[in-house]
Amino acid sequence: MAMRSSPHPESGAAVGTHSGREAKADQVDIYFSADVETDGPIPGEFSMLSFALVYAGKYDGVNFQRPTSYATAFETTLRPIFKSFQKEALVVNGLDRDRLVAEGKDPAVAMAEAADWVVRNAQAQGGTPVLVAYPVSFDWTWLYWYFIHFLRKSPFNHSRCFDLRTAIAVRGQRPVASAGHSHLPSALVSTKPQTRAVLDDAIEQADMLAKLFAWDG
Repeated sequence: MAMRSSPHPESGAAVGTHSGREAKADQVDIYFSADVETDGPIPGEFSMLSFALVYAGKYDGVNFQRPTSYATAFETTLRPIFKSFQKEALVVNGLDRDRLVAEGKDPAVAMAEAADWVVRNAQAQGGTPVLVAYPVSFDWTWLYWYFIHFLRKSPFNHSRCFDLRTAIAVRGQRPVASAGHSHLPSALVSTKPQTRAVLDDAIEQADMLAKLFAWDG
């Protein structure tokens, strides 16, 4: 497992207007951008092979504060837990499933380490963790299933998630079908690479989140 983290994530400039109020911890979102790679379409039948989480900023309902860098991150590979897999999924993500069978981290250990990392970094920022993905439906499904299966609880509770695709559709006044990567307005296109490597893609999404808060639609 590769883990990149700092005990106190640095914060950058805020986007918004200060309201003059002090937000309580449960009123501040601490965003973590997530990306996962799997060997099939659904958990419970197929396996999650890798995932990354990146501290992506904080929001108190008025101001969004992006980090000065995306160095606060957690990344790991996991040992597959089911025998079934789809060859086409491995072609897309480029992961060596046979190697992960032998060398991947025990999923129970990986999920415990990830949950602890999320909680510590959310507490350091004075808020509540929220999962961000694009779209969130896939990544959330896998991570939530693994957290519940191995830990019986999730650091994101049962529903604290933010879908970039839906937010882009609403803010840009367009249908969801027109809010995918191939239809992104230039103001939201990240300069960060999208490589299918989980850490790179989580960082790209974090950058898009910051751009979304500054976008006028």
